Amino acid sequence: MAFDDEDLRLAVYRGFAETGRAPEPRELAERFGASLETVRDGLRALADLRHVVLDDEDRVLMAHPFASIPLGFAVMGRSTLWWGGCAWDSFALAHLLPDEPDVLVSTRCPGCDRAHAWVVGRDAPPDGEQVAHFLVPVTRMWDDVVHTCGHQRLFCGERCVDVWLERSGNERGYVMDLATLWRLARGWYAGRLDRGYTRREPATAAAYLREAGLSGPFWGLPAEQG
Repeated sequence: MAFDDEDLRLAVYRGFAETGRAPEPRELAERFGASLETVRDGLRALADLRHVVLDDEDRVLMAHPFASIPLGFAVMGRSTLWWGGCAWDSFALAHLLPDEPDVLVSTRCPGCDRAHAWVVGRDAPPDGEQVAHFLVPVTRMWDDVVHTCGHQRLFCGERCVDVWLERSGNERGYVMDLATLWRLARGWYAGRLDRGYTRREPATAAAYLREAGLSGPFWGLPAEQG
């Protein structure tokens, strides 16, 4: 069975969407009737293009907004459970999955360990006074993607962000409310389950971030004019 890297990308993404887990390289090799090394070469090519994140054995750790490892969030649909890779990705799943009108996103505040859950849908942001804190600025997000995603978290509020920063020794990143997080997540991954998806060019990405309500050097954007 002939296949190319786009077939492989779709198999990974649609496998995640349908089952909540990433197909193993050996499963993909059996599906396409290909050698394991051919599949691994294809997965590495997808990783080079930032479509997937792999571990040392070429297993898929992340195919944004999907994750195969726990990073602080669980996302429940009608009958499928996904790991949420981060606050951004967890809020994005409801917008990407065609058969899920909404999802239940759950997590714990890193500042005080309080449990939180929201029903996230496509029509409007969920209610809540909680805030998202992103630690790693956009120019360094791909230096260590797992670290980056593991530090895009949701907190009870600014006070819990401050408590966590003092305890962890990290410097303050970017804080946004739930509505801004929802706008950021709403269309960022549009098309990833479709054939022919291409990543945004920098100018298009910058325009999207501005439209979501983000600004400043953390996002590689000019600061808001007061």
